[in-house]
Amino acid sequence: MTVANPLLDFSGLPRFEAIRPEHVAPALDVLLAQAEAAVSAAEQVQPVTWQTFVTPLDDATERLWRAWGLVGHLQGVVNTPELREAYNSNLPRVTRFASALGQNLALYRQYQALAASTEAAGFDEARRKVLDNTLRDFRLGGAELDADAQQRFSAIKEELSALSAKFSQNVLDATDAWSLIVEDPARLAGVPDDVKAAARAAAEKDGKVGWKLTLQMPCYLPVQTWGEDRDLREIMYRASAQRASEFGDDALDNGGNIDRILALRAELAALLGFDSYADYSVATKMASDPAEVLGFLRDLAARAKPFAAKDRAELEQFAREHLGIDSLQAWDLAFAADRMKQARYSYSEQEVKQYFTEPKVLGGLFSVIEQLYGLRVQEDNAPVWHEDVRFFRLVDAQGALVGQFYLDLYAREGKRGGAWMDDCRNRRERADGSVQTPLVYLVCNFGRGADGKPATFSHNEVTTLFHEMGHGLHQLLTRIGELGVAGINGVEWDAVELPSQFMENFCWEWDHLQGMTSHVETGEPLPRALYERMLAARNFHSGMATVRQLEFGLFDMLLHSQFEAAQDSVLALLERVRAEVAVNHPPSWNRFPHQFSHIFAGGYAAGYYSYKWAEVLSADAYAAFEEAPQALAATGARFRDEVLSRGGSRPAAENFKAFRGRAPQIDALLRHSGMA
Repeated sequence: MTVANPLLDFSGLPRFEAIRPEHVAPALDVLLAQAEAAVSAAEQVQPVTWQTFVTPLDDATERLWRAWGLVGHLQGVVNTPELREAYNSNLPRVTRFASALGQNLALYRQYQALAASTEAAGFDEARRKVLDNTLRDFRLGGAELDADAQQRFSAIKEELSALSAKFSQNVLDATDAWSLIVEDPARLAGVPDDVKAAARAAAEKDGKVGWKLTLQMPCYLPVQTWGEDRDLREIMYRASAQRASEFGDDALDNGGNIDRILALRAELAALLGFDSYADYSVATKMASDPAEVLGFLRDLAARAKPFAAKDRAELEQFAREHLGIDSLQAWDLAFAADRMKQARYSYSEQEVKQYFTEPKVLGGLFSVIEQLYGLRVQEDNAPVWHEDVRFFRLVDAQGALVGQFYLDLYAREGKRGGAWMDDCRNRRERADGSVQTPLVYLVCNFGRGADGKPATFSHNEVTTLFHEMGHGLHQLLTRIGELGVAGINGVEWDAVELPSQFMENFCWEWDHLQGMTSHVETGEPLPRALYERMLAARNFHSGMATVRQLEFGLFDMLLHSQFEAAQDSVLALLERVRAEVAVNHPPSWNRFPHQFSHIFAGGYAAGYYSYKWAEVLSADAYAAFEEAPQALAATGARFRDEVLSRGGSRPAAENFKAFRGRAPQIDALLRHSGMA
């Protein structure tokens, strides 16, 4: 029997084709009522055991979070005014429930009773960790606050979730709102043919003559990198740099949202007795405190800045001597860097891109998964949210299902930018002994193929795909049966990027590249000579790239640990950070913070440093494979057993140590980045 409301159907795969905005509120009516009833029962249940207390609570809340997860996902990939309205109007209800759950003193006491029981003494590692994390999260959720403070805490959480949603929606709307029709083909000199074909098709769709340029990445980045018309690059750079700021539509200006988010975060942390929001954020991470993070970032900056300064000086000289650009501007950087890379290494991103066709890249990615973990990826059918989406199953050597994933590769209107992995359903061992297998989304924003040819990806896009698949594998390969610590759940945020960054390394291996390349015209694999040039160019400007990441990480950490709104401004803080670590200084009208969704809408607040932190871990983990090139499957099995399969059931530092036999070292990262 098919359930009338598809958001209430948990029997199989989500029925994406059937979900409508009008389903959201009625589904939540049911699910919130069930979850609240389960909470009421759990508050009273005696005796408190895992079976009588945790399991029914998990059952009810899991259904709620899964259904709401579907709505959030659809809002990110097929955004419509109706869906957005349904999301925004129901968000407060969901946030209120989550806040009340986190502060429920009766539940907190029940969990404390369970932790002290004789049953708990016999719990395995995963259940022990769920208990420890839950007790910690109650403290961080305000369960120990008095009634007035709890009320204020909940109000802050509710307002913050609305502000985050608004922040992200403003960036999406400001991106989608801008376009430019170019009628003179000369202005598009240097822009790749596939990008021009897509721009022409977009203009035709709007009933216009010429080419329609947008700020979506498959159009914006190629114009910045290869477009010879400097004025056009500047126009598009300015439009992109000023999105969601005071320079555009007032309704989309994120300036006020930033100020309000920061004020609320500081207040929330103070309510819980933390010195700053950064202290509150780091309480659940590998790093011990903000000072350790700032020390880590500054140490790396001191090592990287001389390399970055050299990169910048050489680029300025090249631009003067070879491109006639006397004063290198922000909109010249990608273009001049590409020309310099070509001149220095005879290496062209565009040339390389012709070899990475979508079918081959996917085949190569799936082959790496098979070689590392002995698992096969098989295409499958499932209801999807857009015709572009593909669906796959991951099976073991015996053909048993490990998990499934959706792949949504192309950019389109109504889809937020960037690339991400999200879980749709987590692994869980049910009371009857059956296993709920994991199900994940992998989402990118690449350009699609044109004129009947397959899509081609830049090498950078290939590494992005491998990166997101790394996150996906962390979720899919878990062997943990408890929701709270299965997959990436319960994993310290600064360790979450380890599996994703680890996977990127395989995009540079000759053995793997042969299998994942086929020229879009000739079908030839990547030639060895081009690979050698690609390798030589690998660390081109790695100094500049490193300090750019450190700039974002430092800005984020200082913003959440030392920023005083009364005496300072967000933009002034960013300038001071740049003066300390950056070598590229954007124009004063650049409004980067207004688009910095990672920290204002994406869960990376006082956590952006984790990209670099995890890079140390991933480079060191990958070095284990470099040290034993003949033992790929054996090292892969060990990596799966000690890191990927454990989820959040034990601390990330212990996982790493169990895999590597020691604590992490920075040497591999410096070596991989050409800064050793």
